[in-house]
Amino acid sequence: MGTTADEIREKIREHLLRVFMPGESPDALTDTTPLITGGVLSSIATLQLVTFLEDEFGVEFKSHEVDPENMDTLEGIASLVASKLE
Repeated sequence: MGTTADEIREKIREHLLRVFMPGESPDALTDTTPLITGGVLSSIATLQLVTFLEDEFGVEFKSHEVDPENMDTLEGIASLVASKLE
């Protein structure tokens, strides 16, 4: 079977906390925490996240998809990945 939306969100959440927010309380990262506009993800960090997502979920992103509209929140990132897995 496929990966559920909750499983996708949780894998991404764990990665964000471990790699980009070390030492932060897990409560600091909600589904709507601004990651790019809030300064958590720089442009380099966003590319590192995309590489993780592509490797972890076997998906491929187009350059126009890697923007704050899609990548600024955990909710947006998980939705984008889920749409690619359908």
